[in-house]
Amino acid sequence: MTLDHCRPADVTPVSVEAAALESTAPGHLRDLNREFAEENLSPVELTVEACFDEDCSLATQEQADQLREYVRAASFLGVGTLTVAVDDVANAEKVRPALAACAERAEREGLVFDLEGPITLEH
Repeated sequence: MTLDHCRPADVTPVSVEAAALESTAPGHLRDLNREFAEENLSPVELTVEACFDEDCSLATQEQADQLREYVRAASFLGVGTLTVAVDDVANAEKVRPALAACAERAEREGLVFDLEGPITLEH
């Protein structure tokens, strides 16, 4: 088993707020990873605040696209969990499939997709 060959490292786990990221571009994320390593920090969670307060398919799609960018960023940073805190949901039937697609994408990237707020992925 791979875990049998692991050794503890002297790093501090940190949670990163998506709002604090200047960019989700690979170059910026590479620089950020370098900074984490230099400071002996290990990002373990990326937290994102999402709002689906408009009953509009285009607005829902725009928010979902942004969440997919954060899935990619979380994977690039090597975090284990993407926490999505949803503040408001105008139409759960429009939002639920978009969030389910983001959760599926996160799972394919090896991330735990932790959804917090007034909506669940189940009906």
